[in-house]
Amino acid sequence: MTCAPSSFSVPASYRSLVSVSVFFVCLLAMPYVLPNPYYVSTLTLACINAIIVVGLNLLLGFAGQISLGHAAFYGIAAYATGIATATYGLPMEAGFFIAVGLTGLVALLVGIPTLKLTGHYLAMGTLGFGIIVFIFLNESIELTGGPSGMVGIPRLALFGYEFWSDNAYFYLVSAVLCCILLLSLNLIRSRFGRALKAIHTSEKAAMCMGVDIARYKLAVFVFSALYAGVAGFLYAHYLGFVAPSSFGFHFSVQLIVMVVLGGMASVWGAVAGAIFLTVLPEFLRVFETIEPLIYGSILVLSMMFMPKGLAGGAEMLCRRARRLCGGLRAPAGAPEAGPQSGPESGQENGSTGALPTGQPPDAGAVRGGSNG
Repeated sequence: MTCAPSSFSVPASYRSLVSVSVFFVCLLAMPYVLPNPYYVSTLTLACINAIIVVGLNLLLGFAGQISLGHAAFYGIAAYATGIATATYGLPMEAGFFIAVGLTGLVALLVGIPTLKLTGHYLAMGTLGFGIIVFIFLNESIELTGGPSGMVGIPRLALFGYEFWSDNAYFYLVSAVLCCILLLSLNLIRSRFGRALKAIHTSEKAAMCMGVDIARYKLAVFVFSALYAGVAGFLYAHYLGFVAPSSFGFHFSVQLIVMVVLGGMASVWGAVAGAIFLTVLPEFLRVFETIEPLIYGSILVLSMMFMPKGLAGGAEMLCRRARRLCGGLRAPAGAPEAGPQSGPESGQENGSTGALPTGQPPDAGAVRGGSNG
């Protein structure tokens, strides 16, 4: 006698593929829905920011490591491809590998000494790195153009195809973002991702379980910098102009706010936070002088009523809707299903709900993470 499964369950990897595919189709429809090409341009920049924020979320939200220097990695990649293609006339493909490779190398060299720090000391270390890069971009006038910036960066052309129209570039950036999303969603469910969650929960406990703390922290730091490198490459060839003011401390703080507002340790929350905070100022321009007041009020109210960010707020609304539907269907007195009763709860959006703060990590997961 065999027992049939109680319910049909879809593997998490297939759910990720379906959700990312639906998101990609929605992005492809945007140029036909938005009434103005300017909105397409804004959404392109929002997708570029989302690539950085997804990477930063791996470092901050999943591994619990603070970085205030991610704008510097973004700037290094943008200037590297600009100098390679505009100054030295190298092909775009070479510019991509130079930009991303240089960003990863700098992240490796910076991460080895910096990640030995913890807490606010780590934040101060990465902040210092960001300031050094900002000063270098301003002072190296012959190489970077100084405070005036660098102009004449060619429009992107890969393998013989030139992305001249805004719509074509938006489709390219959307495809890259969806690839980054799919990679990240699968990464956090791997041994590597479970090790990051264990480190975030308790470094001492993770170390006792055999996780190589230094190696995993350095790996996720370099990995998140590579995301910023890809975004910097796309940004430089989209605008055709880069300036140090776009890669300063203010933008690093803005990236942190995108992670927090979207939802810590949620891949989809990072995307929501990046798009929300990139698009919101464009809608508030009509209020002119009181724009900063409205902008700040929206942020404060969002954090008051959605302390877990946009992803947490959406999850709360879905949970209440399920309770309401369950209350309408179930007879009086029937037990109510818990919102996180399944083992896959919290993984649909890539959250770390399986490891509440203050509890020791799962031993099997940590042992598996040590081999990732």
